[in-house]
Amino acid sequence: MSKLPDVTTSIFSVMTQLANKHNAINLSQGFPNFPVDKKLLEISGRLLGENIHQYTPMAGLPSLLEKIARLTLENYRRTINTETEVLITSGATQGIFTAINALVNKGEEVIILDPSYDSYEPSVLLAGGISVRISLQEDYAPDFNRIEASITSKTKMLVINNPHNPTGKTWTASDFDTLENIIEKHPQLIILSDEVYEYISFLHPHISLHTRPTLSARAVIVSSFGKSLHVTGWKVGYLIAPENLMVEIKKAHQFLVFSVNSFSQHVISEYLDVVDFDAIAKMYRQKRDLFRDLVRDSRFELLPCEGTYFQVVSYANISSQDDIGFSQELITQHGVAAIPISVFHKEATDRRMLRFCFAKTDETLIAAAEKLSRI
Repeated sequence: MSKLPDVTTSIFSVMTQLANKHNAINLSQGFPNFPVDKKLLEISGRLLGENIHQYTPMAGLPSLLEKIARLTLENYRRTINTETEVLITSGATQGIFTAINALVNKGEEVIILDPSYDSYEPSVLLAGGISVRISLQEDYAPDFNRIEASITSKTKMLVINNPHNPTGKTWTASDFDTLENIIEKHPQLIILSDEVYEYISFLHPHISLHTRPTLSARAVIVSSFGKSLHVTGWKVGYLIAPENLMVEIKKAHQFLVFSVNSFSQHVISEYLDVVDFDAIAKMYRQKRDLFRDLVRDSRFELLPCEGTYFQVVSYANISSQDDIGFSQELITQHGVAAIPISVFHKEATDRRMLRFCFAKTDETLIAAAEKLSRI
């Protein structure tokens, strides 16, 4: 009997395969198609011949852990203990899976806010937990009344994602104030805060759980160098959590991957001395603005994009077709691939919306927009 009977081939793989078959422009999967920073390549080439290809310590390369501590202090004014509170993971998804399986016991409930990234629920189910899926509000802000009403004595974890994939929504200071009030009433509750797009925020500086001591004391915070440095194929992320939670997470981590790719850790550790995260945010802002300007006069309706490198649009003015069918038609008849938003909902809620990834070259975005504007 399958432990994941409802899990089939990922929609991201399905759309990419269909895009490849029809030679469509792929704005579906969330990865950049432009070269990485030349400084990163220079460091990589120089370090490749050095003796850095054996296991690193289980928790991560010590120099990289120190750089993460420095980064966290500089950006969020939080001091972390590199020996007890941070863990390098094989990508953010492995970090999420490890944290959930280490902390959630059989029969315990995990609240997930829909639309949600597709790795959350399978991680809960494989841990023997029960996923409780709650829809965000129509503007994709958290519905705290529904969240609080769903908390029971069995609720172990609340998963939040900020900036939010797929919608690009970001949480406000008021949102975190409300969350603090809820958390104080439920001492058993842990937060898993997925912040992999923390350096891609447009309207205001990213508000991290790192900046909220009441919350961070009971939270596992997930980050991704793959997303932040646009090297998604390197699969290097990290978790920061208080020692009492990290002890359990490390127990599970050591039997999943033990340690993460040593070469990537060495390169990233050195690259963090020269990388400019503000420049990365500016680059993505320019791409967001370019894509929005190019599509603005089309029949697609642009929703706000406050962070991430995803743009959600409504096609309600174009078709009444369901979003999966329309996405397939968009590829086969118009040559552009997107992701239907309904796949991020437990109940497959269909509001006739699509997600486009704008982490692409300007030439790719211009070519895609030309096709979309002809629809």
